Amino acid sequence: MISRTLQRRLWQGGFFLLFVFAPVFDIFRFDLSLGHFILFGQNWTLGLDAFQKGEMSTLQAVFNIAWRVFLPIALVIGVGVFVSWKYGRLYCGWLCPHFSVVETINRLMQRASGKPSIWEHKPLPQLQADQRVVKPNRLFWIPAAIAVLLFAFLWALVLLTYLLPPQRIYLQLLQSELSGGPLIFLSVATLVLCIEFTLARHLFCRFGCAVGVFQSLAWMANKKAMVVGFDATHADACRQCNNACDNVCPMRLKPRTVKRKMFTCTNCSACIQACDTHSALSHHAPLLKWVKNECALPVSDRGFGRYPEIPAHCFKHDDADSQVRNEPLQANIKETAS
Repeated sequence: MISRTLQRRLWQGGFFLLFVFAPVFDIFRFDLSLGHFILFGQNWTLGLDAFQKGEMSTLQAVFNIAWRVFLPIALVIGVGVFVSWKYGRLYCGWLCPHFSVVETINRLMQRASGKPSIWEHKPLPQLQADQRVVKPNRLFWIPAAIAVLLFAFLWALVLLTYLLPPQRIYLQLLQSELSGGPLIFLSVATLVLCIEFTLARHLFCRFGCAVGVFQSLAWMANKKAMVVGFDATHADACRQCNNACDNVCPMRLKPRTVKRKMFTCTNCSACIQACDTHSALSHHAPLLKWVKNECALPVSDRGFGRYPEIPAHCFKHDDADSQVRNEPLQANIKETAS
């Protein structure tokens, strides 16, 4: 069975490839030279040329605008609101090509300095959830810097191909003939993205991304939405752990707190995976899991003058189920150690 972590990596990798090649294959882009969108190889215009020539009625023109503009926008927003309302920032954690870059650079910076971000107050513990000890190595600053530069250039180049014909851009780039506006755009965008990826990548995800904030607002409106739940009744087991769930969070959140303090949670499951791994070694049931409906209410309501008890069935652990759940983790840990 494929682990949730691997599933997420595959979704992220597939969507990143789609992000890069969508304009190349005319799946989706806005062509500035043509002045309209291209969708699945077809010109997506307002369809008003006939109206301007007097060959179309006003009613038909209004229908075209509704069909080609308002309906697609309403559909995208509607699906986005529904998914976010039920599952939170699912797009951010499982698809967003920016967030996959954030996580990659975080890992490289942590290997180089012990901190996933230069704004971290102190290095994270070297002891990992699977009991491996990972010591910082300054040599990793080299691949970290290369990754920042390459990702920034790739992002700038891809964004450019969403606006101008990709074949022309790539050909001019290969022949060193790129000049004028495209060259200025590529240079400035690469510089800005280098700064963002180096200094503010996860800060942008938390506070600057309109798509992310939109998802978080929809998620917060639903008290019964899926959220990371903590089995506080067995919190004593956390004393054996060095905050592994906090340490692995790419958004630098604390998953055992209330929902409003996890406003920017991306549903990446990294904290749950870390808790599962540590629990397998400690031979106790995991304390973090996805919860929803009435089991999500304690996470949503706690801290607003209401302190609801956690329903008993929300963290009802069956010994056999826990053993089955932990056996693959224990096997992976043994393989890593050997």
